Amino acid sequence: MVKFADFREVNHKMRTRIFVVLETMFLGLGVLTLVPSANPAAGGRVSSPLQSTSAPLANSTQSYKLNGQQHPLAVWECMTSWYGEDFDGQPTADGETYDMYAPTAAHPTLPLGSIVRVVNPRNHRSEVVRINDRGPYIQGRELDVSYAVARKLGFEERGTAKVRLELLEVPSRPASEHHN
Repeated sequence: MVKFADFREVNHKMRTRIFVVLETMFLGLGVLTLVPSANPAAGGRVSSPLQSTSAPLANSTQSYKLNGQQHPLAVWECMTSWYGEDFDGQPTADGETYDMYAPTAAHPTLPLGSIVRVVNPRNHRSEVVRINDRGPYIQGRELDVSYAVARKLGFEERGTAKVRLELLEVPSRPASEHHN
């Protein structure tokens, strides 16, 4: 005899699966809108900060070269800060150990493993970083870079800076699958 609780569990699992399928479909539509290679009509568009925080951009490895230089998939401006000693040696969202001297960063929505060029428009210094963590968790900030990156970009004393982000590459699959 099947109990009512068993039906509720099956119903919950089916709703979860339907949600995952719908979420995947909407993310796929977002990829068609945001990634130039998937949608040639979007080729010359520059993304805005709102686009960058609304959803991950893609699940396939993509990078472009233009005149020998890596051409960004998307470009936007945002506020960034840095994190250092208090987090050094702690696990990051992708499972590795945080190193405050490594060229890494935290972003709330970009796929883990994404490669981003961070440019400080005040002094024109730039650094290419890999997204390996989630954050920042402070309103109005979209990126947390490691201490070393903040030093190279020249804002470690101020603590924050308005920067330009250039998305150069997204991973071929979610970073969580790389560890399996």
